Amino acid sequence: MKNLVLTAACIAVLMGCSQQKTDKTMNAQELQLTQEWDKVFPQSNKVNHSKITFHNRYGITLAADLYVPKNATKPMAAIAVSGPFGAVKEQVSGLYAQTMAERGFLTIAFDPSFTGESGGEPRRMASPDINTEDFLAAVDYLSVREDVDAERIGIIGVCGWGGMAVNAAAIDPRIKATATITMYDMSRQISNNYNDADDSKEKRDIQRRAIAAQRTEDYRTNTYKDAGGLPEVSQLTDETPQFIKDYCDFYKTPRGYHKRSVGGNEGWRAIGCQSFLNQPLLCYADEISTPVLLVHGEKAHSRYFSEGAFKQMTGATPEAGKSAKVGNKELLIVPGAVHCDLYDNRAGVIPWDRIEAFFGENLK
Repeated sequence: MKNLVLTAACIAVLMGCSQQKTDKTMNAQELQLTQEWDKVFPQSNKVNHSKITFHNRYGITLAADLYVPKNATKPMAAIAVSGPFGAVKEQVSGLYAQTMAERGFLTIAFDPSFTGESGGEPRRMASPDINTEDFLAAVDYLSVREDVDAERIGIIGVCGWGGMAVNAAAIDPRIKATATITMYDMSRQISNNYNDADDSKEKRDIQRRAIAAQRTEDYRTNTYKDAGGLPEVSQLTDETPQFIKDYCDFYKTPRGYHKRSVGGNEGWRAIGCQSFLNQPLLCYADEISTPVLLVHGEKAHSRYFSEGAFKQMTGATPEAGKSAKVGNKELLIVPGAVHCDLYDNRAGVIPWDRIEAFFGENLK
C-alpha cells in the first residue's frame, strides 16, 4: 500500500510538472492562409513575398504578409504595418509594407486580432489593449528573425491603427521609430464623436446604456448583432457626409474592396468597440522619447486627430492645416489630400520619399 501511495504521489508531481511546462509554452494556432495573390494592389517584382504567422501574448495567432527586398544579404531594418480600422492586410497596410520593402526595409503587414485571416473569436471585435498588443507581438516576431537587426525596428499605423501605433510606441522601447498615416484616435472618436461634438457624460451615458442593453440581448440570443457596415454606393445621397462617400469609394468599389475586410462588408459587432469608451489610447503620448512622424491630409475630416496627438507629444499647438516639427516629433500635412487619399496614393499624394527618409534616418 505504501508503494502504491508513493507511486501515485510521483505521478501527480510529474503531471503537475508537465502541466506547468505546458502552461508556460507559447502555442500558436494553425491558420489556413490564402496563398494566391489577392491584394487590391499589383504585386511588385522588386521584393519577395510570403505568408507568415506570429502570436500575441493572449495566445491569438496573427496572419501577415512578409515583404523582403530582393538580394537582401544582411540584417535589415524592419517595419510592421497595420490598419486602417476595419481593413485587412490585402488593402492599405500591404501597399505600405510592399512599397517600404521596395525601398530597402524588411516589412510585414498584419491582420489585427479578430479580423481578416488572423485568429481570435468572436470575429469583428476591437480592443485598445489587444490591438496595441498586436503591434508589440509583431515586434516580438521581427526581433528574433535572423535577417532583422533587432535594434532597428519601426512601425506604421494607418487610420485607427495610427492611435494603436502611438500607444505601442509609448509602452515599448524596442520600437525605434513610429509613423502614423491619416491617424484616428479611436478612443477619442468613439467616446466623443467626431470633432468632440458629444464630449459629455450625458452623451457617453447614452452609449453606455445602449451597449449594455445590447450585451444582455446578445447573451440572451447567443448571437452577436452587427453594427452594420458602410452604405452601398447606390444608397449615397446629397445629404451623405463627404467622408462617408470617400470611405465608400474605397471600401465598396473595385478600388479597395476586399471580401475579408470589416469596413467593406458587415462592419464591427454592435458591442465590438465598447472598451474604447473608457480606455484612452494616447494618455502617455507625451512620454514617447523615440521619433514619431504624423502624416495627414490637409482636407481630411480626421486631421484634428493628428494635430491633437502632436500637441500631446510636444506641448505645441500646430497652426491649423500646417506642418510642424518639435524635436523628434513631426506633423506632416499633405496639401489638398483627404483622408482616403492616403490609403492608396489617390492622386499621387502619399509622401513616400519623406516616409522613407524618416525611417532611414531613425533606423540606421
